Amino acid sequence: MEIDFGLRDLFIISPLIALFVGSLPPLFLKVFRGNKEINLAGSVLYALTGIMVSFGLLLVMERTNSYAFSQALKLDSAAVFTSLIVLISAAISIIYAKESSFTDRGLFSELLFLIMNSTLGMLVVIMSNDLIVLFIGIEVMSLCLYMAITLTYEEHLSKESALKYFILGSLASAIFLYGISFIYGSVGSTYLGQIGAVAAELISTSRIFLIGALMLTLGFFFKVAAFPFFSWAPDVYQGSPTPLTTFMATGVKIVSFYALLRWFGTNFLTGDRTIMIINSLEWLAALTILVGNFAAIMQDNLKRVFAYSGVAHTGYALLGLLAAGVGGDALAGGASMIFYLVAYAFMSLAAFGVINILEKRHSTLLNVSDLKGMGYSRPWLSAALTITLLSLAGIPPLMGFFSKFFVISAALKQGYIWLSVWAVIGSVISVFYYLRPIVNMYFSKDVSELVQVINYREKRFSIMAVLSFSAFLVIFGVFANNLYMYVLKSVMVLF
Repeated sequence: MEIDFGLRDLFIISPLIALFVGSLPPLFLKVFRGNKEINLAGSVLYALTGIMVSFGLLLVMERTNSYAFSQALKLDSAAVFTSLIVLISAAISIIYAKESSFTDRGLFSELLFLIMNSTLGMLVVIMSNDLIVLFIGIEVMSLCLYMAITLTYEEHLSKESALKYFILGSLASAIFLYGISFIYGSVGSTYLGQIGAVAAELISTSRIFLIGALMLTLGFFFKVAAFPFFSWAPDVYQGSPTPLTTFMATGVKIVSFYALLRWFGTNFLTGDRTIMIINSLEWLAALTILVGNFAAIMQDNLKRVFAYSGVAHTGYALLGLLAAGVGGDALAGGASMIFYLVAYAFMSLAAFGVINILEKRHSTLLNVSDLKGMGYSRPWLSAALTITLLSLAGIPPLMGFFSKFFVISAALKQGYIWLSVWAVIGSVISVFYYLRPIVNMYFSKDVSELVQVINYREKRFSIMAVLSFSAFLVIFGVFANNLYMYVLKSVMVLF
């Protein structure tokens, strides 16, 4: 199909252009200065300006429901809302990068360029209405992250993480692309709208389409670290610089789940012979919750705890996704999943922000025991982490509780009774490892060395971010229904 474009198409992608333009000044100035970095604060200012311009443009287009480039890209209220959350995650990750002990100051411009363009790829994924464009967005997002992980003072774990992420990510991309070829072979198109018109019929009559749909779904499952494709997450999270771990835990997961929601919106699970597929996805969600929670219990390193915790949270989000993909009250399932991802993003930004603050050098491996005595020596930071951990555990009236309440309610409405019960059991299990850091902070008088040497001046913006997001967890817990109704209105265009 021939692609034509005009000024309206350029206006639709103007948030992407703003991100790319914002990523260039630090790199260009470094070249003109003979490969010498400009002031780090100046580089961050350029990058944040690009993000803020992109943010503003998206707000202007919030009520837009338009296509661009021969309908290859689609911008609607759901895409705008999801993109705004991704931009917030990118901005906070950049702030963390400036104040991180892992960041190689001599390669900071390159790191900003890669983060900004990875964000650009994420927005392409969100806006894509065509599987080929979706694949391109995923690759731009992923390739930038592969390279960014290596830009650190740390010499061993980061290189291992980047290599492992690259190899397994490439395998997942190959499966994903192979699935697209099968779908194109059976449908004759890669546009989601055209696929959705025939998916319910083809899933029962065409084995080629069935194989393609399953391969596409498995490729997505790698990106969200669902069972059994989660093994990369703990190693990559631990070995990556904490700002990039934050970015992956929020941005990558959000856009991958949003793309899954768009894919499930083609109604390929509503065919006559999809019972076995749905049952398999139910078991994958249950095993994701089970493995994530029990593996997290056995970890001492905080990054690995949150990595396996993220696996379990993927399982909870899958409840909303399944509820959105089987017809009936699909809107409630989609809205609950998006709400859950927003809550998880806020919780992750706060949790990894605390780790970023406590890491005093690139060789630091922060364990749960390193939090000893922090409740007495750093009360505000401890209170923020406590709120975050309780929200992750799903304790009311915090935002994390209502996020689980909404996805479980949506799953119950669609008949996923045993899976909903299993989600509640998994949430109870998770309380054990979320309470361990709290116990160390408040039930030990011995203050660890890491807590004693926190430099508030060097980490002031990270501390402000952590305190802000922990406050959001309380505020959006109290006003959870208001935010949920806003999300419901935003995603209504998908159903």
